[in-house]
Amino acid sequence: MSLNLGIMSRTRRSFSASEKLSIINEADQYGVTQTLRKHNLSHSVFRRWKESFNEDGVSSLQSYARQRNPEMEALEEQIRVLKNIVAKQSIELEFKTELLKKSQSLEQRRSR
Repeated sequence: MSLNLGIMSRTRRSFSASEKLSIINEADQYGVTQTLRKHNLSHSVFRRWKESFNEDGVSSLQSYARQRNPEMEALEEQIRVLKNIVAKQSIELEFKTELLKKSQSLEQRRSR
C-alpha cells in the first residue's frame, strides 16, 4: 500500500497548454495551495506558468518541446523531402546496377 504524503514526485511530467491553463484557472477559483496539492505541483512551477501566462498569454504555456519555429519546420520538411528523393534514387541506382550485371552476364553466356 502506497501513501501519498504530499511529497513531490521526482518524475518529470508534461502538461499541455490547456491543462496548464485549467490548473491556473482552478487555482484562481479554489486557491493556489489546494490546487497545487491536488495536482502535486510545486509553487515554483505554478508561479512560472502563471507569470508566462500573464506576460504572453496561452501560447506561452506550450511546453518547450512543442514550441516550434515555422522556419525550422519548413527546413525540416525540406530535409525530409530531400532524404526521400535520395532514398528513391539510391534504390533506382541499385536496381539498375543489378539489372546491368544480369544483362552483362547473359551477354557473356550467349557469346560463348
